[in-house]
Amino acid sequence: MSTLGGISVVFDLDGTLVDSEPNYYEAGRQTLAAHGVSDFTWSDHEEYVGVSTQETVARWKERYGLGASVEGLLAEKNRRYLELARAATRVYPQMRAFVELLAGEGVPMAVASGSSPRAIETILARTGLDAHLRTVVSADEVARGKPAPDVFLEAARRLGADPADCVVVEDAVPGAAAAHAAGMRCIAVPYVAAQADAPEFAAAGLLLRGGQEEFTARAAHEWLSRTARTSRSA
Repeated sequence: MSTLGGISVVFDLDGTLVDSEPNYYEAGRQTLAAHGVSDFTWSDHEEYVGVSTQETVARWKERYGLGASVEGLLAEKNRRYLELARAATRVYPQMRAFVELLAGEGVPMAVASGSSPRAIETILARTGLDAHLRTVVSADEVARGKPAPDVFLEAARRLGADPADCVVVEDAVPGAAAAHAAGMRCIAVPYVAAQADAPEFAAAGLLLRGGQEEFTARAAHEWLSRTARTSRSA
């Protein structure tokens, strides 16, 4: 029996459940190089961590003065990313353990991501996470991506959960802001270490400044249990 009461958990995907940012960086680097931008660095990529793929390429078009359409750039980057993702995508071991622990207790779970529906589906299927994470929302399906709350609110709706009973697991500043805007608590596991002191993360219920190296399934579950007890006694 679950100790978590009526809590539902909504996971971000990229940088939270899986270490996909290197693949996104390489897909972006290749795409920009094909359009004459040859100096795109990992540091440049970090500016877009947590930003939807569609918004990322829209920013590229403006920043680099690209002649291609946003739709064309989006399709090209997604194609390159899927090729890389199919070859190799690593799930963070403690995140997999956390998902499996929650699944064993029957906790409702969802994925809410800035990636395309096809990319999310591919990653979940390839890693086997789709066995437990069947409710999925892409930023492509809502009006606004993170930091707007739309993807998280839609995830709560599909789970049949009150946003106040949802806990978001996030690695990026826009996602933490989106969780707060949705009225949800947040477990923050910063992907970019330099962003750990960002005010958006300061509002998190549980902030693991050391990122994935500090995250453990047991500690996250214990925090959720305390949160559930506090909610029941309120």
